[in-house]
Amino acid sequence: MIHRVAGARQALQPFWGYFLVVETQKVELGVRYQSTVFCSLLKILPRRAFAGIVSRYQGDRYVKEFPSWDHLVTLLFAQFGGISSLRELVEVWNAQGDHHYHLGAGPICRSTVSDANQRRSSDIFGAIFARLSAVAARPVRRQAEAALRLIDATPIPLNSLHDWAQWNGRTKGLKVHVVYDPDADRPICLAITPSTVNDVVMARDLEIEPGATYVFDKAYVDYRWWRRLHDARCIFVTRFKTNVPFAETKKRRLRKADRDASIISDATIRLTSQQKSRLPIDLRRIEVRRDDGTVLVILSNDLKRSAAKLAGLYRKRWQIELLFRWIKQHLKIRSFIGRSENAIRLQIFAALIAYLLLRIVAAASRSSLPALRFADLVRSRLFDRTPIAHIDRPRPPPTSSPPPPTAQFAFSYA
Repeated sequence: MIHRVAGARQALQPFWGYFLVVETQKVELGVRYQSTVFCSLLKILPRRAFAGIVSRYQGDRYVKEFPSWDHLVTLLFAQFGGISSLRELVEVWNAQGDHHYHLGAGPICRSTVSDANQRRSSDIFGAIFARLSAVAARPVRRQAEAALRLIDATPIPLNSLHDWAQWNGRTKGLKVHVVYDPDADRPICLAITPSTVNDVVMARDLEIEPGATYVFDKAYVDYRWWRRLHDARCIFVTRFKTNVPFAETKKRRLRKADRDASIISDATIRLTSQQKSRLPIDLRRIEVRRDDGTVLVILSNDLKRSAAKLAGLYRKRWQIELLFRWIKQHLKIRSFIGRSENAIRLQIFAALIAYLLLRIVAAASRSSLPALRFADLVRSRLFDRTPIAHIDRPRPPPTSSPPPPTAQFAFSYA
């Protein structure tokens, strides 16, 4: 199931207003209440929308203990805290019992979490991911032609303990398919499939954004899908396979900017294979020399942009590779707290939700910290009562006594 983003503008306005009010809220009688870092992260999740999602998928039907909210909070705590096993999760979480009330959760036991990981639908977490991705969109109006979408997939290797996992000849496990917006630094669509599913199979089911620019590698060769992109006025930039027959129809002149970008050649071509009827359009074939001396061949249906700009668009595809690397290295999807397929899916969704929460909070607090350092600070100060904007500052020294109240009632007895 592909989880798409819808209603970005409707979700964005309530979020910003709510978040800013929470960060500056004061309690009466002169006592200032400050949320913990973890509580501030969870406040981004709209509880009313969350309840609607749970009701739609009947996530809490026949549930007496450990509702969906407690489940999500627990898995997010495992992600932010670097928890690597179910036993460690239960012990560390229950040791923070004085913070459970403000998080809207309670203590847990190992069997309860294990049963929930096996039975609760992962579509609930997928819908929450889609809602947060809409919140993470930039609060600016952009033209559809400027929208850039990177498409790629990454394997999630599993070991012999997961006997249900399928082997595709290279990896045994699952595969995560992502459509990524590099400008807003947010995943837009997410799908989790067995490792045997081809990348382009999931791409065919994507909802095409008219006028957007799609960048993907040569694993997504499907002429009919490319024709759908072209008919929707979309630009696609991809790798050119060496065994594809073509005929050069026009040699394009290289500009100085193209030569400075290491462009070797630029030509307009037409496919001459038996499948050319599926893509009867003019294409650009651009050869780029890499830093190591090898030649990269790029294919695109854009006949207007310069060769240097098209090469620059394909280089941006590296950003989605960095996203996969960052999530695998700094969030917990290498060691799992469950063995069932549903438990693995829930943990993958929780990792992507945690990533979005970190990016949203960093943007809202206008933090200039690198993403890696910001995540490390959140992990080390998860239950500190400090504003997110001051997370990189030392803890204030404790006060000996609370400040006296500024106003009191005076009672007079006659």
